[in-house]
Amino acid sequence: MTDSPAPSRYGPQAQDAQDPEVLRERALAALLTARERTGLLTDSVDDHELTAQHSPLMSPLVWDLAHIGNQEELWLLRGVAGREAMRPEIDGLYDAFEHPRAARPSLPLLAPAEARSYASQVRGHALDVLESTPLGDRPLLRSGFVFGMIAQHEQQHDETMLITHQLRTGPAALNAPEPPQAVDAVTLAPEVLVPGGPFTMGTSTEPWALDNERPAHRREVPGFFIDTAPVTCGAYLAFIQDGGYTERRWWTGEGWAMVREHELTAPLFWHRDAGQWLRRRFGVTEPVPADEPVLHVSWYEADAYARWAGRRLPTESEWEKAARHDPGSGRSRRYPWGDEDPTAEHANLGQRHLRPAPAGAYAAGRAPSGAGQLIGDVWEWTSSDFLPYPGFAPFPYREYSEVFFGPEHKVLRGGSFAVDAVACRGTFRNWDLPVRRQIFSGFRTARDT
Repeated sequence: MTDSPAPSRYGPQAQDAQDPEVLRERALAALLTARERTGLLTDSVDDHELTAQHSPLMSPLVWDLAHIGNQEELWLLRGVAGREAMRPEIDGLYDAFEHPRAARPSLPLLAPAEARSYASQVRGHALDVLESTPLGDRPLLRSGFVFGMIAQHEQQHDETMLITHQLRTGPAALNAPEPPQAVDAVTLAPEVLVPGGPFTMGTSTEPWALDNERPAHRREVPGFFIDTAPVTCGAYLAFIQDGGYTERRWWTGEGWAMVREHELTAPLFWHRDAGQWLRRRFGVTEPVPADEPVLHVSWYEADAYARWAGRRLPTESEWEKAARHDPGSGRSRRYPWGDEDPTAEHANLGQRHLRPAPAGAYAAGRAPSGAGQLIGDVWEWTSSDFLPYPGFAPFPYREYSEVFFGPEHKVLRGGSFAVDAVACRGTFRNWDLPVRRQIFSGFRTARDT
């Protein structure tokens, strides 16, 4: 059993984005924190577990490990420092667009020891590049962006590897303390009103923001109500008990087809035994906690629940306004609580815990709207398709965002307990196919005023 990783530093704020020493310090901390977590996720299981494919939806853990090193080499050693390729023959093996996940176990991948050695060698050279490279002489280096991008990339794969840990069978390999309890959940209003009007969506100033978060632009949003906290397992259980998975009227055509084809009756990893609902969580079977945000639901399930409840999923712009807009100043914050970096008092992030906190936790992290847990705990499905903002420009490569734009992917917001803060902020946009259930996804609902 292993302990949870330490929290990281989270990237520069706009006011210190021009200080080279501050940027280097933050980039170093972000890179080291990500590698510590990668080590935890890969050292906690044996070589057989590293090379096995625990689900056709996911890569073997050893693929993610070498891919992390390969991307770091491509962008920092070759791209920034102009060095010769260390292992050019493996580039194709670790190109995420060249080989689908289901096919990766059949590739001649680096063995675990070789993958560890390669990633470690790349990291040693990358830290030299960070120390010696002037920051700001070209767009890729401005505010240390490329180093922040690589730290975010590694943390995103760490989240992917944590999903693989959830999908694997066998005894628990990871351990972490329990999240804090909610102190005022009983007195919290079930929903909050967000008045209509304009707000600034997206960002043009966050130094390490990715291309799909840019640029900042004005959005006019009518007034709406939104849940104070994500929908809980207990609330979702009422949907199940009321025939939610057997009533066609709550589902879109595609969602109903998914329910029928896969004979769905509950969220992924839930099962009923002796009259009790249980779930499997990182190798442990436990009763479904009624007060915890529901997890591992698809967009179709979230949408069906919202219809059943007489509500709807919030749009992406509604979610961001509820999370960032400060009506007192008229500005949009970096995070719901303000501009300061997240702490353990604000949000459940960075695999500090291995589950969402109960609904109503993290009072210090609430937005001016009164909504809480908008950052961390569970990724929240929105009703919106993943589309570019007005004025979008791909940077530094089209394949990060642009190739995914369109109605096939739905937007998720807010991050989960599995997301490190370097890869999560009030403007951060995640996206996935509406059928996905293995991800750490939940939701909250909204309604018109």
